[in-house]
Amino acid sequence: MFPRVEREPRLSDKVADLLLETIVARRLAPGERLPSERELGEQFGVSRTVIREAVRALAAKGVIDVRTGSGLRVAAVGSSNVSESMSLFLRGSSTLDYPKVHEVRAMLEVEVAGLAAVRATEDDVALMRETCERMESEEDVDPASVHDVEFHRAIARATHNELHLLLLDSIGDALIEIRRENLAGGSRADAIASHREILERIAAHDPDGARAAMKEHLENVEHHWRRRGAAPAADEA
Repeated sequence: MFPRVEREPRLSDKVADLLLETIVARRLAPGERLPSERELGEQFGVSRTVIREAVRALAAKGVIDVRTGSGLRVAAVGSSNVSESMSLFLRGSSTLDYPKVHEVRAMLEVEVAGLAAVRATEDDVALMRETCERMESEEDVDPASVHDVEFHRAIARATHNELHLLLLDSIGDALIEIRRENLAGGSRADAIASHREILERIAAHDPDGARAAMKEHLENVEHHWRRRGAAPAADEA
């Protein structure tokens, strides 16, 4: 009946946002020193208590390092931090189901396979071949699932664009359980055959063939998942 009253952001939140904008806009490098809490308080016209709360919030996000005797410094945010944050979000979300994650995976990995076919070196192909052989020789589901993941990571790495591997890693944990259940449910032979076809198309530097092989592989993965009755949301859609 009545509209909600929007709360104003806290002063410390406003200061934290301004600090973050400044760090990004000035392209401050990891390790660069920031003004002291007292200097920041004077520049923003707020108390040191407000500055401490803002700094604490940015430190919790991994943006600022707070070290005794060293002051405030811009933190180094590695790719593993980004992937871990995304992975935690996916695992903790109650609205993201398998079909949504699979949709993103299909968009990403089909193109990644094509790029890998263009850019892969002999060493890249050798790594993919090695992970294929490891998966084929592994009878236990859990280690086989890990080798499955590593094969797809090797393809992303072969693009020589670190962002592709970062994006793939960010959704990898959300799909590991799918891999385990599919392999345990009888998809092993299909998965191995698909991996071999993708590998051969990449080794032949055939981008169109690599994309087609990856697309067919991912459709096959979804088929096995649907067949087990584990994706009702996808069926409804």
